[in-house]
Amino acid sequence: MIPRHLLSLLIESVEDSPVILIHGPRQSGKTTLVKHFGEIHDYSYYTFDNQAIRLIAQRDPQGFTSDCADRTIIDEIQRVPELYLTIKESVDQNRQPGRFILTGSSNLLLQTELTDALVGRMEILRLHPLSQREIEQTPTIPFLERLFTGNFKLEKCQRLAHNLRERIVGGGYPPALARQSNRKRSKWYGSYINSVVYRDILNISKIQSIEIIPRLLTAVGNLSAQLFNVSDLSNKLQMNRNTINHYLSLLQHQFLIERLPAWHSNRMKRLIKTPKIHIGDTGLACHLMGVDANILSGNYDLLGQLVESFVFLELKRQASSSEEPYRFYHFRDRDGIEVDMIIERGAFELVGIEIKASSTIFDSDFKGLQKLKSKNPDKFKFGAVLYDGETCASYGENMFIIPIRKLWESNKTLPSI
Repeated sequence: MIPRHLLSLLIESVEDSPVILIHGPRQSGKTTLVKHFGEIHDYSYYTFDNQAIRLIAQRDPQGFTSDCADRTIIDEIQRVPELYLTIKESVDQNRQPGRFILTGSSNLLLQTELTDALVGRMEILRLHPLSQREIEQTPTIPFLERLFTGNFKLEKCQRLAHNLRERIVGGGYPPALARQSNRKRSKWYGSYINSVVYRDILNISKIQSIEIIPRLLTAVGNLSAQLFNVSDLSNKLQMNRNTINHYLSLLQHQFLIERLPAWHSNRMKRLIKTPKIHIGDTGLACHLMGVDANILSGNYDLLGQLVESFVFLELKRQASSSEEPYRFYHFRDRDGIEVDMIIERGAFELVGIEIKASSTIFDSDFKGLQKLKSKNPDKFKFGAVLYDGETCASYGENMFIIPIRKLWESNKTLPSI
């Protein structure tokens, strides 16, 4: 089992909250995490993937909840929403911390029945697929913390080069990473998509033309890291805009896509409000588009998109296990000046990140960061261009060029220059 960074937050949560919800995409490692935790801390475990247990809970939710031990894990809680109110009633009678640990493979924050029932009683944790920092198991200071303190120095390291493309294609799903060959990994992804589409999505929405969902997901993969225009996608797929929006909400419900909202500020005018869209995992995106590391080496535009998504997803995954509240945005104005990612911490701190697939940096790469800094001097902490280069170095006050591999490592360096 690869140690998950979310474990530390789970340990803290069971000391304070009677109900802890861990949600995230199917096969991201939720069951492995909670079963490991439960074995150490003496929890009973039930999964509603087991049909017999699911039927018992559906037929008598009050009795099922009453029979639960003082410490109980319920896996895939979204499959029996009848339990939401009975769990509420149970914890109202006994608010002992750590009574229930729930997991869900759908975004349960979108289910008002659950949030309404357990408001004030439940702490929510998000488990993503594996981050590169978890895969490498590097005991480094988290990259986000380093960003907000500007904790970087002049040093050299090796380029990732082909290894970056391999990491993009590999993604972060543990079962996919366990398969060494592209053929075996592709077979797993095919089964995964079928499971999510033909079971999970059909369970929450009895839609017609379910076969459109994989096509839509592939189209989103091709648009990953770009401004998202529903009309363009509607024309491409020859589908009604309302239908596409509904289907996209289902994909977001299953954590298969991520929207990156546009950043806004009263100090900056003519800002574009269109969000960016990212596929939920670059390995899944590569499977849907039928590309591997070798194909990416010959398609620079697609590689650039996927590198941006790769960096965005890595930072989101690291943020989910942090005690600090991080919020993610992108910035673009009507003059074409942009910053790929803006990250806010609290109300008064922000950093900007520009992302490049290349190993070369130009002054123009800092244009958006410089504008962001000049318009927000009191909040701006740091600006970085992440690239696949060899040198980590200052590029002006509070500006740095940083190799992408520094997202997950800080100690595998060549001698300082």
